[in-house]
Amino acid sequence: MAVTPSHIDPLPIICRSNQTPASVSKARRLRAMIESPDLRFLMEAHNGLSAKIVEEAGFEGIWASGLSMSAALGVRDNNEASWTQVLEVLEFMADATSIPILVDGDTGYGNFNNFRRFVTKLCQRDIAGVCVEDKLFPKTNSFLGSHHPLAEIDEFCGKIKAGKDSQTDENFCIVARTEALVAGYPVGHALRRAEAYHAAGADAILIHSKKSTPDEVLAFCRQWDNRCPVVAVPTKYYATPTQRLRDAQVSVAIWANHNLRAAISAMRDVCRKLREQETLVNVEEEVARLGDVFALAGNEELELAEQTYIGPGAHTGAIILAASRGKGALAQLTQDRPKCMLDVRGVTLLRRQVRAFNDHGIRDITVVAGYRPDAIDIPEIEKVVNASHETTGELFSLACARHALKGPCIVSYGDIVFRAFLLSFLLKSDADVTLLVDPSWRPRNKGGGKLGSDLVTCSMPFTADFLDETAVELEEIGPQVTTVHGKWVGLLQLSERGARHVRETLEEMEDDGTLLRANMSALLTRLIAAGARPAVIYVTGSWVDVNDVFDLAQARNVS
Repeated sequence: MAVTPSHIDPLPIICRSNQTPASVSKARRLRAMIESPDLRFLMEAHNGLSAKIVEEAGFEGIWASGLSMSAALGVRDNNEASWTQVLEVLEFMADATSIPILVDGDTGYGNFNNFRRFVTKLCQRDIAGVCVEDKLFPKTNSFLGSHHPLAEIDEFCGKIKAGKDSQTDENFCIVARTEALVAGYPVGHALRRAEAYHAAGADAILIHSKKSTPDEVLAFCRQWDNRCPVVAVPTKYYATPTQRLRDAQVSVAIWANHNLRAAISAMRDVCRKLREQETLVNVEEEVARLGDVFALAGNEELELAEQTYIGPGAHTGAIILAASRGKGALAQLTQDRPKCMLDVRGVTLLRRQVRAFNDHGIRDITVVAGYRPDAIDIPEIEKVVNASHETTGELFSLACARHALKGPCIVSYGDIVFRAFLLSFLLKSDADVTLLVDPSWRPRNKGGGKLGSDLVTCSMPFTADFLDETAVELEEIGPQVTTVHGKWVGLLQLSERGARHVRETLEEMEDDGTLLRANMSALLTRLIAAGARPAVIYVTGSWVDVNDVFDLAQARNVS
């Protein structure tokens, strides 16, 4: 049965601020616009991006222009783009926005059978309505040529009825567009066609004209006397005051192709300047910021979704300090590779770390290489080289990767093996600086170096009471500590603010000349002196610091 306005419950006029309840369908919102006693406006869009911009500007609805979609696809407005290709564009537009879309359906892509299938597919894609014109398929753009042949009235009425019978949303709107004035017929002929189309079930009539004045459109409106809503497209009579359309009781005015035309002008200007000047200097301030592009594309929503479905690691980076070769007996094993590329059960230390980070959603991984950087052949990492690794310390290597300290980040020694679940403790911390400390660690020898530099004193010792949730903080780190509560594992988590503080501290140490040979403990000591309160999470076992061949053998038990 044809669905006409009489079958539909009245809908209050929708607030122009677009604060429409989510329960109100797009089709019903479009119907409310069309049936409103006030003049409403639809703005042209031709893809998902332009549709988002239309909604961002505050428009209540979108006109999916056939001319604009065809031009954006690089083809003529002669049905050269198939209806399935148009549907694909419309699907992106509908998914990208929350406001209703009225699509320019040309002639319905064939006879009544093609049109009813098109209507069904539009409803499935949450398109609110379609405008169909009474020309012959394939269509010719209204502004090209003259005396366009029109469809027989009865045939076009049958197409409208077929469309109304095929819609699956009772509020879906079919706007019948008569091209009688464009084809050179008088207003009287346009009125006869409009009356027939209204009787066939059309929800509104679009009266089109390509004259530079609105006289014949306004004459049509006066004689039509608001028998059903009227839609106008003032592209050619653009100088007409909008109040004249209101006075004529036009329901909807369509700004039909201006986003496309604006884009063409802007792109031509940028292309010309870049071709002539061969520099970005004079165009960078004239184009949208990359941040605007990301915002329109919905990157912020993706970040929130990643936190929900992937976990906090989705926005966390990692820096692995892997510049050293190894000493003692390890030097014999690392003649052709750095220590991080030593093999444990067929997998290198570095590859194990990268896998652990990846398992927690961390993909942005920077490795600071030094000795034999060519031997580090893991493709999914960013590799930076500390060319002065033989004469500099760990902190200088970290400074080589300071560009990666741009947000939440985990810093790791490159010669440790740890079970991947340890990372989850760090990722759940909301402190600016968080360390994993092993209270069960015991030295096998009295050697200095990193063994001593990573000893810590905390605000309280480890307790086996797993119900004790007292926050523990780092008070001191280094070989000078007198009360040893454990050893730093070599994994450090920084919040975005913590990463900024570390970056600033590296710059201060570079300025005062203390950066060159400093280790990570020196950094943490500086942060504490500046008022930072690094959090400590106690873990027992499940990691090995590979400093000698015995550690390398022990690593087999961790992996």
